[in-house]
Amino acid sequence: MQGGSDASRNVRVVVVRHGPAEERDPVRWPNDDRRPLSNKGRLQTRKAAKGLARVTSPVDRLASSAAARAVSTAEIVHDALPRPPRLETWPELAPGNLPNPIFDKLRRSLHPGQEVVLVGHEPTLAEFIGMALLGDGVSVVRLTKGGAACLEFPAGVRPGAGRLVWLLTRKQLADGRG
Repeated sequence: MQGGSDASRNVRVVVVRHGPAEERDPVRWPNDDRRPLSNKGRLQTRKAAKGLARVTSPVDRLASSAAARAVSTAEIVHDALPRPPRLETWPELAPGNLPNPIFDKLRRSLHPGQEVVLVGHEPTLAEFIGMALLGDGVSVVRLTKGGAACLEFPAGVRPGAGRLVWLLTRKQLADGRG
C-alpha cells in the first residue's frame, strides 16, 4: 500500500443479504418483518455461511436487522464462525432504511482494525455499498439472497472512502470459490 498505511488498521465491513425467504404472503405474515427463511433457503444459507467463515478475518461484531429472515441468516452466520461475537440487532439495518444511519452507527461503534458483518436487505445494502465506494447512495452492485460483499475503509468509515475487496454470490460462497 502507498503512504505506509497499515492494513491491520483498516476497518472491514462485510455486508450479507438475508438468505432466501418464504414468498411474501400478507395472509400468513401481515407484518413482512416476520417472514422467515424458507426451508430450502435455510439450507442454502448454511452452506454459504461456511464459505463466508472461510473468507472473513476474525469477526469482531455481527449485527442484523430485526426482520426474522435477517436474524435467522445472522444466526446461521454466527454458528459458522470459529469465534463468533454476540449477535446484535441494529435498527439502522431495517428494511427500507437509507445507508447514512449505517455509516453513523459504524463510526460510533467500530475501532481501527475491526471487522464487522452486517446482515440486512436490498436495496439498503447495495445503496450502502454505492455510498461507501462513490459517496452516493446508488446501487452499483446486486447482492443475491445470501450473497455478500467485503468493503475496506483505510481512512475511516465514511461515504466515498471504501474500497471493494470482494463480492460473492450465495452459490460462490457455498462452492468455496470465495
